[in-house]
Parts: sequence; structure tokens; C-alpha cells
Amino acid sequence: FLPQVDSANSGRVLASDAAVFLKKSGLTDLVLGKIWDLADTDGKGILNKQEFFVALRLVACAQNGLDVSLSSLNLPVPPPRFTDTSSPLLLSGTASSDVPWAVKLEDKAKYDAIFDSLNPVNGLLSGDKVKPVLLNSKLPVDILGRVWELSDIDRDGMLDRDEFAVAMFLVYCALEKEPVPMSLPAALVPPSKRKPISVPGAMPLIPSSTSTKEPHQSLPPVGILAAKAPLTQ
Repeated sequence: FLPQVDSANSGRVLASDAAVFLKKSGLTDLVLGKIWDLADTDGKGILNKQEFFVALRLVACAQNGLDVSLSSLNLPVPPPRFTDTSSPLLLSGTASSDVPWAVKLEDKAKYDAIFDSLNPVNGLLSGDKVKPVLLNSKLPVDILGRVWELSDIDRDGMLDRDEFAVAMFLVYCALEKEPVPMSLPAALVPPSKRKPISVPGAMPLIPSSTSTKEPHQSLPPVGILAAKAPLTQ
């Protein structure tokens, strides 16, 4: 992977080059920012070969549902997967129309009923309306933050009917003690979201720990869940 991001063969990878390359992993900006902070040990915005290797290992850990932490570096994981597409929906290059959606029809009907009960506006639910439902699951806030990050596929800070179904599916998986993935599997991308789209104003990856609080196109996961709200239904 190194020659792809170190064309000058300097043995170093600049933040800007690494950001473009790491985005191809399909992981969220939140996760990629954490990976960069762990790999860029001296905070200079440049990775040497060893640090770049650490970043790749952490990408592989995240793609396989493991914690993004230095303690995961010695765990056996397959090599990281990258795809040459700027679309955030073709996460592993397999989110094509012939992959059946993981959300079953009978489950979708239940999720749709909850969606309609929350009074969507123009077919969309804001984070404030989704927050009580997520909190009612009693799952940890960091898990719920990841659920939101994965389900808000078009990064507009709102969930439509299909995105809400993805959120509910992930919540029920977590309640069954199944790990919530770090990136959305191809089978979970709703068929309606599988056409490559451009995301206007999408935030670039900012690999500096001092800049990670910049506004994000999506609602910050912890932000929508920080204040516990009573269930409204």
C-alpha cells in the first residue's frame, strides 16, 4: 500500500495523502480520525513507514469489528480492504444491487410502524426524534453513536424510512450481544441507497486530534445522545 501514498518514495506519508487513501476503507471519519491519532504518535501530521503500518493494522481491526486501540494490533485479522471509489456507499466494492438486504420484510414492517409513530417530516426523522428510541435500548452511548453514524448513510443529520430500519436492525443486533460493525456491511446498505451519490459538503478527514471537533455534516454521535431524554411514545 505504501507506494500508492508515497509516490516520492520518501518513506513518509503526509496527512493529506493518507486521508484520501484511508477514506477508501469505507470507515467513518470518526473512526479514521481515531486511527490517525493513534498512528501519528508525535502529532506532526506525517507518518513514517512503521506508523503507516500501524494505521493499516487499525483499519483492518475496525473492518473486522475489533476495537480501534493499540491493544488490538497483535490480534490476527485479515488484510485491510480498500476500494477505488469516492462513493461512501460502495464500502467494500460489493454493495451491488444483487446483494439481498439484511433487513427482513417482517422486521421492516415493525420498524416502519415505529418510524411513522415518531411523526416524520417529509419522510425524515431528525436526530432529536430518534434519540429517545435509541436511548430506550439502554445500550452504551458509544455504541448508539456508532449506530447513528452507520445508519445516517447520506450524512444529512436525518434518517429516512430505510436508514431508520438500518438503525433499528443494528440496535437489535447489539441487544443480542452481536458486535456493531465499524463500517456498514454491503448487505445492510438499503437497496435505495446503493446508487453512487455525491455527498455535498462532506467533511474531509481531519487527522489532527485538535481539529476533530470541527462541525460534521452528520449529527455528532455523542452530541445527539449526550442528554438522556424520556421515551416519547
